[in-house]
Amino acid sequence: MKIAYLSTFYPYRGGIAQFNASLYRELEKHAEIRAFTFTRQYPDLLFPGQTQLIQKGDPADPIQADRCLDTINPVSWYRTARLIASWKPDVLVMKFWMPFFGPSLGFVAGYLKKRGVRVVTILDNVIPHERRPGDLTLIRYFLNRSSAFIAMTATVRDDLLRLKPDARHVVKAHPVYDHFPARMGRAEARRQLGLDPDSPMLLFFGFIRGYKGLDVLIEALPETDSRIGLMVAGEVYGSFEAYQEQIDRLQLGSRIYLYHHYIPDTEVAVYFSAADVVVLPYRSATQSGIVQIAYHYQLPVIVTAVGGLTEMVTDGVTGLVIPPGNPGAVADAIRRFFENHSDGQMEREIAARAPDFSWSGFAGELLALARS
Repeated sequence: MKIAYLSTFYPYRGGIAQFNASLYRELEKHAEIRAFTFTRQYPDLLFPGQTQLIQKGDPADPIQADRCLDTINPVSWYRTARLIASWKPDVLVMKFWMPFFGPSLGFVAGYLKKRGVRVVTILDNVIPHERRPGDLTLIRYFLNRSSAFIAMTATVRDDLLRLKPDARHVVKAHPVYDHFPARMGRAEARRQLGLDPDSPMLLFFGFIRGYKGLDVLIEALPETDSRIGLMVAGEVYGSFEAYQEQIDRLQLGSRIYLYHHYIPDTEVAVYFSAADVVVLPYRSATQSGIVQIAYHYQLPVIVTAVGGLTEMVTDGVTGLVIPPGNPGAVADAIRRFFENHSDGQMEREIAARAPDFSWSGFAGELLALARS
């Protein structure tokens, strides 16, 4: 089987690129595979972060990919489609996570599908976190040009079937990100971060965006034991000013430790090793790669009951599930975690479930769908 994989690859950075690299490495064990990626992924107007590309000192899997697709240049869509078609693949694999990519990826998918190539799309989201006018038109355009889909949560599957009731699909959970450095000793991690070795410690990790509810977590913190600290680690999309004003207003400067920059892979272990529990108080979500990083480090997660997060975290077993947008519920969950669930049992439950979240299992599901 020849697989063309068109998505975000090196030299781009971020969770999508990490996912694609891990899956590529698993698929190349079973098929002839070739990667294709963007010359321009996002125009600057749509990317409020610092950079889309790997920076010096940030190691990444340097998968060789043809840089050919400019998302806002239709001429490149045609060139990319012809380039991939000339390689004569049996299958085209893509990821879809926001409507902006619908026209460019949809054009390529449609071109190849008309020439007998099976198009398998992995869906991070169908309906975006932050809706814009015209989104549904772009999403439908894209969905109608794919042959089959992998939805990573039942919530995403349900969104898919609302817009494309006849979609051929499977549901397969997001694998655990296992390419990060191994967990280190908690004392050493806290020493490196300059944290108290004995204080209970929360972790909010990942890109900081409004729908992720960091403000709710900050609002909850005064209602918890004053010994509990919070690490905020990740790049800000936009400005951190409103969060800083909230921290100052609540006089939490001595309890919140800010690392609001892009966290390279080499530094991920120190944050997860220093934490007792990850808190993701999202207002909306479909699934979260952060949960799978936490599971890699066998760290429990407190999540809100939105989207597919309840499918990823079993309440009282691998973490706690609470209602969204409620600082009181966040504070209560933090109290319950440290009173009842900090004995290591959740860590053992997470370790026991590792086989359910393997890259080999995900690749096997994709190959079976492509052959069917």
